[in-house]
Amino acid sequence: MTPIPRVLDTTKRSQRIPGMIAACLISAAWSLAFPSAANASLMSPELEDSVAGYLAIFIIFFVPVAVIVLFWLVHILPEKIAHQRHHPQFEAIRTLCLLSLAFGGLLWPLAWLWAYTKPVGYKLAYGTDKHPDYFKEHGLPDPESPTADIRQRVASLEERGVPAGELDAIRTDLAALESRLAASDRSEAR
Repeated sequence: MTPIPRVLDTTKRSQRIPGMIAACLISAAWSLAFPSAANASLMSPELEDSVAGYLAIFIIFFVPVAVIVLFWLVHILPEKIAHQRHHPQFEAIRTLCLLSLAFGGLLWPLAWLWAYTKPVGYKLAYGTDKHPDYFKEHGLPDPESPTADIRQRVASLEERGVPAGELDAIRTDLAALESRLAASDRSEAR
């Protein structure tokens, strides 16, 4: 019977390992015993000086500008978020972002939270929770009342092809809301 070649390779490899370890240890001892001249840099001293000069100029002039721009970009994020979400208090959030820049970022978390909140009191006071630019951007007329705003939104959903069953459910809810509003207006008038 002939031996399997894989077994022979394993035995040869296991015999070579102690020899390789010994060779590594001898070369490490030799380099520790007789060190050669060590250089701190791969560059010549003149090149090293010029690179250090350019690096200092870059750090003194460009890094502060980059930090200021990054600080500014982070502080206008709530403003951009409020604009994308058509927040009705967009101008106030923009002002808070500018104040946050002046106060070193202390007001920035408030602007961030405000940009993500839904202004419930604003809708009660003004009848809509969208910024007036929303209606201009989508080519919609400004709503006269909250129900007119909802009717405009239902009409735009109908144009997009939303199923009729869903639209009918929204319309019945809207009719119930209008009847309640009309009843409350009558009771206030008396």
